[in-house]
Amino acid sequence: MAREFQRGHKAKISDLTPGTDLYVGVQISGPGLTFDISCFGLDANEQLSDDRYFIFFNQPKSPEESIQLLGAQAGDTESFRVTLDRIPANIHKLSFTATIDGAGQMSQVGPGYVRIVAGGEEVVRYAFTGSEFTTERAVMLGDFYLKDVWRFAAVGQGFDGGLDALLKNFGGEVAEEAPAAPQQQAAAPSFAPPPQATAPAPSFGAPAAPQASQVPQPAPSFGAPAAQVPTPQQQMHAAPTIAAPMAPMGGTVPPPAPAPAPYGQPGQPPQQPQFGQVPGQPVPAAPYGQQAPAPYGQQPPGMPQGVPQGVPQAAGAGLQAALQPYKETATGQRWTPQNQQLMRVDLTMGGTPVLARQGSMVMYQGKVDFSYKGAGFAGRIVGNATGQEMQLMRCTGRGQVFLAEDGSHLHAIELQGDGICVSAESVLAFDESLQHEVRRIEGHGIPGGALFTMQFQGTGTVIVKTHGVPVVLPVTPTTFADCNAIVAWSSASQVIISSQVRLRRNAYPGHSGETVNLQFRGAPGNFIVVQPYEV
Repeated sequence: MAREFQRGHKAKISDLTPGTDLYVGVQISGPGLTFDISCFGLDANEQLSDDRYFIFFNQPKSPEESIQLLGAQAGDTESFRVTLDRIPANIHKLSFTATIDGAGQMSQVGPGYVRIVAGGEEVVRYAFTGSEFTTERAVMLGDFYLKDVWRFAAVGQGFDGGLDALLKNFGGEVAEEAPAAPQQQAAAPSFAPPPQATAPAPSFGAPAAPQASQVPQPAPSFGAPAAQVPTPQQQMHAAPTIAAPMAPMGGTVPPPAPAPAPYGQPGQPPQQPQFGQVPGQPVPAAPYGQQAPAPYGQQPPGMPQGVPQGVPQAAGAGLQAALQPYKETATGQRWTPQNQQLMRVDLTMGGTPVLARQGSMVMYQGKVDFSYKGAGFAGRIVGNATGQEMQLMRCTGRGQVFLAEDGSHLHAIELQGDGICVSAESVLAFDESLQHEVRRIEGHGIPGGALFTMQFQGTGTVIVKTHGVPVVLPVTPTTFADCNAIVAWSSASQVIISSQVRLRRNAYPGHSGETVNLQFRGAPGNFIVVQPYEV
């Protein structure tokens, strides 16, 4: 049975199959799109130091024929034959890529996959969809790489630019003028498609074409059954994960209004987003066969009473069944909550660096650089004086960074030209495109005569952390909050400091402990966020 890989998964080839004569199939398609599927043979520095190991439509095999381009067959858009024990010692990686020939973006592709077949039996499949990409015109699908032994990695990383840009990225050179050379090379016998392109040899073990009765059976020494052509229903992830923004919270929050119409279409007026929900984006439905997550504080349908929410239910025996509820969630968005306490940001999307609290990175994938982000002399002076200083690091590169801190609950708040006020202590990370500054709250009756907070404005996302599950309240003239429990509020709200301390009371010991509160006023649509914890 084929193992289902997700992006970032790696394994030794010897753990997948004892064979070294492998078939690699790629299936990718999109409406009106044409693709060039290639294989780059790279050296130890991940550079194409020998152009003869760039295997594509105009050079279908390497000199010793350890890598061969076979063409479309068995339901695959393109296929390769890779003989690992014949690859020369100077080649340390085989990178399989797909690029769009002409106009188009990778976000337009449908469900696709890259698979490995050994002896006629599929052993690995990595499936992907266009929702995982944006404006990229190329994608690095998977790699065979040499690390003591040959291994396979599911990459799934988008790349800006087409085939020429990808070739330059690997250190190759693009010929400026070659109208006649391709014709001469195509006519040369050495560049003719191999005979296995239409009907693979029995010893190779490529998957059988739909007319299996006309194809010779594999040699008895392999003894593997012929691979079946996958149906459209099989070209999906075997175990899809639920990918949705955080569910709206219950409690005292007014019941949500009907879902707004899609952006740019007439319909209902735009609704104020719930805390932790991306504005203007509906909560996607759960994948087929799975239930959507229940809102905070509610039991999912069908769950026995008394079972704590978040505890995985038994889904069969074995290690895979035990780990299934904790698999990485990939939604194709820049910010993706993995659970209530862990947030993932994809730096390959948006092209904007991320500023995060120092020490909040718990794991990352890809090529990511972390550097110190200083506030400057004036910023340090203001931060120390107001208590709103943030020790930040800048995250740049192409990869995914996982952020968390002390098990706090994390909420992604996307701003689209509006603003939000958050205490610096409650900010975990934010897009560098957002403008942030210290805001002063005027008031009397408290030491210093003012409170301070951070105000974020612009277009981007800020990650807010809370102690426990917060509650979101609408702003009314009678809305008060403890200044030690308030987490955030809409920047359009008017904030007034209300103090119950009186001069006469100061002469006597003891008081209620609720001496300073914040009163909020504002137009309908403004909100405050309060956590069940006092700092």
